[in-house]
Amino acid sequence: MDMNQLDTFSTDTKPLELIEEYTFTSHELMLKVLGPGSAFIQPLSRQLGVKIGLRGDTLLFRGDPETVGCAVSLVDQLSRVCRDGKTLKEADVVRGARILAQNPGTQLGNIFNDVVHVTSARRLITPKGLAQKQYVDTIRNRDLTFGIGPAGTGKTYLAVAVAVNELLAGRFKRIILTRPAVEAGEKLGFLPGDMVEKINPYVRPLHDALNDMMDAARTQDLLATGQIEIAPLAFMRGRTLNDSFVILDEAQNTTRAQMKMFLTRLGYSSKAVVTGDTTQVDLPHSAISGLVDARRVLANVEGIGFCHFTDVDVVRHELVQRIILAYEKNDSATVKRQSDRDENHGENQSE
Repeated sequence: MDMNQLDTFSTDTKPLELIEEYTFTSHELMLKVLGPGSAFIQPLSRQLGVKIGLRGDTLLFRGDPETVGCAVSLVDQLSRVCRDGKTLKEADVVRGARILAQNPGTQLGNIFNDVVHVTSARRLITPKGLAQKQYVDTIRNRDLTFGIGPAGTGKTYLAVAVAVNELLAGRFKRIILTRPAVEAGEKLGFLPGDMVEKINPYVRPLHDALNDMMDAARTQDLLATGQIEIAPLAFMRGRTLNDSFVILDEAQNTTRAQMKMFLTRLGYSSKAVVTGDTTQVDLPHSAISGLVDARRVLANVEGIGFCHFTDVDVVRHELVQRIILAYEKNDSATVKRQSDRDENHGENQSE
C-alpha cells in the first residue's frame, strides 16, 4: 500500500489500536528492505496482521500495540541486516516476521548473518529461524546432537552443511553419512541390482544434499577418496570412527540395539549428529524406535544436545506446514477416541 495514496490508509484508530511510524535513513535502504516496488509490504502486512502504508521513505503501521511494536522492530532489524550487506528476498521478510511473532526478543542479525556454508554456486546457507540457529550452534558446540522434528525443518540439510564446511576447513578428516535401510515396509532384498544399487535409494537424499553444497565433480572426488562415505547403518558395526563428522539420518527407524551400536562407534576427535522424526516410524509395531528410546535414556547425559523442531519450523512449501499440522491434529483426535473407547470398555467390564 502506497502512502502517497493516503485515502486508502485511514489514520482513524479503533479502540486499543496504535499508529507508529518508521523512517528509513535513506531511500536506497528502503528499497533494500521493502523490495522492488515495495513488493514486500503486502506479505509483511499479511504475516503480522497489521495495516502498513508508505509515504515517501516513511512506513506507517496501524493495529494493536503488540503487533505494531513487532512490525516496527522487524523493519528496524531488517534495516540493520541490509546495512550489513545482506540482500533480502520476500521469504526472508516473511521468515523474520514469523520469528519475531513467536520470539519477540530475537535478534535477527544473529540468525541471518550466520553463514553455515557457502555453496559452489556462491549461495549462502544460513539458519531459517531461531530453532535452526539453536540447532547449528548446538552442533558446533557439542560432540553429539539430536535433531528431532517433522520433515522439512532442515535437520539433515543443515547437519550436512556444517559437516561439509568443517571438512573443507580441515577440522575433520572425513564425513560419514548413514541411515537405516528401512522405508515404508520395503526390504533391500526386494530391490533389483547388486548391493550398491540396492542401497542407493535409501541414501539418495544424502547425495542430493551433498550435491547442493558442492559441485558434482568435487563430491565425486571426495567420495572416491573416502573423505565422504555414505553407507547404510548396518555397515557401521565393529568400526571406531575417529576424526570423523558422522550423521545418522532417519534415526526413528533404528531399533534400540542399532542406536546403541551407532552411538558407541564414536571415536577420538569426532562429532555425531542424529536426526529423525518420531512421528514417521516405519518399524514393525512391536519394535521400539531407537530414537524415541535414546531421547528418554540420554536426556540428562552431559555433553549431549537435544534440539526439537515443530511444524512452525518447516521451511519447505508453506503447504507442507499446514499438512503436518493437519496430520498432528488427526493423530491427536485418533488417540483421544481410542482412549475414550478403552475407558468405556473398562467401565462396561466392571458393571
